[in-house]
Amino acid sequence: MSTPLINKVAESALVTLDLESLFPEQEIVAFDLKEFLFMGLILKEKDYREALKQYDWERFRNRQVAVFCSADAVIPVWAFMLAAVYLNPVAAGVFFGKEEDLLAARYHEIIQTRINPEDYRGERVIIKGCSHKPVPVSAYVDIANRLRPVVKSLMYGEACSNVPLFKEKAVLTQQP
Repeated sequence: MSTPLINKVAESALVTLDLESLFPEQEIVAFDLKEFLFMGLILKEKDYREALKQYDWERFRNRQVAVFCSADAVIPVWAFMLAAVYLNPVAAGVFFGKEEDLLAARYHEIIQTRINPEDYRGERVIIKGCSHKPVPVSAYVDIANRLRPVVKSLMYGEACSNVPLFKEKAVLTQQP
């Protein structure tokens, strides 16, 4: 006689949360001011304004745009603002920083607005660790901060091999 296989993972009542499923829908692209610099170092206002007027802004239609300068140059604040003014009518969103900074900010916003901690109250939650998309580390920190106050336990990884992060201590009641 063989004993039946028991799926202990299925019986464990773990709630799995996959942050990859929250990946922002709109594409994230970069707008680098470096290409507008004279000799790669200097921003000439007149030339910059003219270049922005001639620029094809349609490539940013319905996309999240990260505005930054990858050159080691001193760029005045108004130059970033002017790029945002041109991007605003076509882009889904404009953000100051690199693409990875924008992705982290979008994840933070999504976690704060779409994850209701009360949905996880008293649950044993595992945050899925492997993903095919570039989920930023900051998203994992955000979700841990969001869920820690309400969950019974919090883990990272896969149900079959996880790293425990938090476990609620049992409250002992004194009996007379």
